Amino acid sequence: MVGVLEGFTIIAVVVGVGYLVARLDILPPNSGLALNKFAFFVALPPLMFVTMAHADLRVIFSARLPIAVLSFSVVALLYALIARFLLKKSAGRVTVGAASSGYINANNMGLPVATYIVGDAAQVAPILLFQLLIAAPIVLTILDTVSTGRRPSLTTVMSQPVKNPLIIGSALGLLVNVAGLTPPDIVLEPLRILGGAGVPLILAAFGMSLRGSRLLDTPGQKLETVLAASFKNVLMPLLAYLLAQFVFGLDAQEVFATTVLAALPSAQNMYNFAVRYNVAVGLSRDIVLLSTIGAVPVILVVSLLLA
Repeated sequence: MVGVLEGFTIIAVVVGVGYLVARLDILPPNSGLALNKFAFFVALPPLMFVTMAHADLRVIFSARLPIAVLSFSVVALLYALIARFLLKKSAGRVTVGAASSGYINANNMGLPVATYIVGDAAQVAPILLFQLLIAAPIVLTILDTVSTGRRPSLTTVMSQPVKNPLIIGSALGLLVNVAGLTPPDIVLEPLRILGGAGVPLILAAFGMSLRGSRLLDTPGQKLETVLAASFKNVLMPLLAYLLAQFVFGLDAQEVFATTVLAALPSAQNMYNFAVRYNVAVGLSRDIVLLSTIGAVPVILVVSLLLA
């Protein structure tokens, strides 16, 4: 429980700094967008390379991988059906909401939670692998199609991973890991330095976006936000628990780790993606913020029941 509180406190402090920067007009207008782009194209790819290059392959390719795939797919599909056919939302908003309801904050929240609660930072590796190599290409392809108005061809879909710097960094790190290579420090250290800027930049940019906005204050957006955050905070960890316990038969420690990580809030990456393509930015921001607030009591309860 101390790990949960510590992880969320770290996030809250950096987000708060970003908010103060915007509130005090320290940076020019739209600086948050510039920080997001720098993180997306420059800082996060090295971070993902280093993370995947040092992850435990036995953990990456364990039963945790199909659990991550199934829980995300069920939650995102259910949200998409409700938002599209009952709430009558556009394709872009449905995509952002569906992805946000299942896309886990596995980096800046998952790593401290996995370290302090689960006891092994590599436990988030299967989630990172699935999200960056499978979920992200699909989401980015749809958002690219929505923002440009062009129907995607098979070539466009298949080439999406090659165009995404996060996926490139992750794939290269995984290849280095599988091949058993150890890059020299002259290569790794610059990547570590650049990668270390990724998470703070995203969190600070997110905090800057909060200036002048109020949670659940956007007309016509409240139901979408609450639905996606509820799916992320409650439905996804419940699905992960059922799969781990009754389908894959994992031991008690693995069931606990799977459930805790599934209860993590929606990733700031989704806000980063929404800003990148200018699609449902406010919705993404509200889902991230509300699910982050809701994740604290949920993870505390899971820790009490399963630890």
